[in-house]
Amino acid sequence: MSRVGRLRLVRATAVAVAGLSLLNAAAPVSSVARRDTPLEAALRSHVVTLSSEEFGGREPGTDGETKTLRYLARQWFDIGLESGTNNPGSAWFAPVELVERVPAASRVAFRRGKQRLAVSQDGAFVVTSGLRSLVENAPVLFVGHGTGPVPPRAELAGRIALMLDSLPPGTPSAATEDRPGRLLDAGASAVIVVLDGDRRIDEVTARRRRAGYALAGGQLGGDIEAFVTPAFAGQMLAGGAARDVVALRHEAAAAGFVPRLLGVEGSLEATSTETRVRTHNLIGKIEGRNPAAGAVLVMAHWDHFGQCGTPPRLCPGAVDNASGVAVITEVARSLVRGQARGAKPMDRDVYFLATTGEELGLLGAMAFAENPPLPLDKVVAAFNVDSTGLVPAGRPVAIVGRGMTSLDAGIGRVVARMKRRLANDDAANAFVRRQDSWALMQHDVPAVMVSSSYGDPERLDRFMKERYHTPADKADLIEVGGMADDVTLHTELVREFADAKRVPAPGSGGGTTKAATP
Repeated sequence: MSRVGRLRLVRATAVAVAGLSLLNAAAPVSSVARRDTPLEAALRSHVVTLSSEEFGGREPGTDGETKTLRYLARQWFDIGLESGTNNPGSAWFAPVELVERVPAASRVAFRRGKQRLAVSQDGAFVVTSGLRSLVENAPVLFVGHGTGPVPPRAELAGRIALMLDSLPPGTPSAATEDRPGRLLDAGASAVIVVLDGDRRIDEVTARRRRAGYALAGGQLGGDIEAFVTPAFAGQMLAGGAARDVVALRHEAAAAGFVPRLLGVEGSLEATSTETRVRTHNLIGKIEGRNPAAGAVLVMAHWDHFGQCGTPPRLCPGAVDNASGVAVITEVARSLVRGQARGAKPMDRDVYFLATTGEELGLLGAMAFAENPPLPLDKVVAAFNVDSTGLVPAGRPVAIVGRGMTSLDAGIGRVVARMKRRLANDDAANAFVRRQDSWALMQHDVPAVMVSSSYGDPERLDRFMKERYHTPADKADLIEVGGMADDVTLHTELVREFADAKRVPAPGSGGGTTKAATP
């Protein structure tokens, strides 16, 4: 699952890419428990290998990427997949160029009328998504907690929105999501967040000094956000009607609160350094009898952080997401083996995609969507696998993205046919924006995650609190029984949606993606 992490560059990318030969030496073989079935043993071996110290935490742009893609490509080639890039000049590996930006310097200044206000730079931190962004002498508009209706663009344009970080009691979760982003999208020149809640300036500064990423060639933006202490806000408010943060909180809590100008003008400046990173998606394919009928996509992200924690240590990423690429690898094996043993050939092509840059903001999936190897409207169904291996075999199945695509009915048929139980709520949709299928949904591709790991909220919550994105996400804690269930489930899902009679192509009686609203 996605969270922005820190990237390191390899010194010679061309050499690393050349090292992605399918014929390199075999990956290390790990021992498995005797109680494992053959499928469970294969899954365990993949996860142990990919999360081992040798793979270095699978950080894009490092030797860990080279080893990861070499391992997966060799597995897929040996299974019998063919390259799915549909580009002879770049077989198997689809290049993805990223831009890494790291905050470098920031400056703040305020004035009331012609009087320059004395403010301490130590109490403020300014960050931009661009290389250099500057807002000069813009009026400051107090917007309360930023949880109410966003002011109209005419009210925000050319102004700096000042927002309290704290939340009033009973605030609905929908109103808390990316409050500064909502204001910037609505036209604010910049946003200042007063850290009057639980967050401290040193914590925010440490987190926001990490690199930010975007696809090269995309819109990299230039938004400015500033974070200030309550003491700093008091210096800025000096001489005004509201002289400190306490007064601002009383004002924001009053019935009928409306945003108002504070009589202060602000100047904010932030700069960043930029580095370009070349990484790769891996794409394989099983060719169907009638590719014109469309395609099914099965995907999982291969990347992780390299190191994490304090002090930094290996971040294995066993669950997130060695487990996912292990599952889709064994789905591919099951489908190819089934056809070799006489199973009905599938009508549609089946693509297998291992994405890069998921942890950096779903960037590999975005790159795939922006430069796909086939028209995206030919993708009848896309199934993402992320962070499985949390539950034993036999648990209920949940859909991340339930009710948001046309896929639910077909998934329900498969689950019922397998005599599995489908979770009857939408709780798993809390994760819909945090995984790669979300990037495809923004391009009208019907994409979901289907897994028993998301059907057990208690175990999922425990993983998120104790092991997620930490050195504790190790292979010895995975549940291969639940992973094996996900393999058999996805094998049947692919067969269902690759059957042109059971699932007609869009425009020929089949459904289309619904509005992607979680």
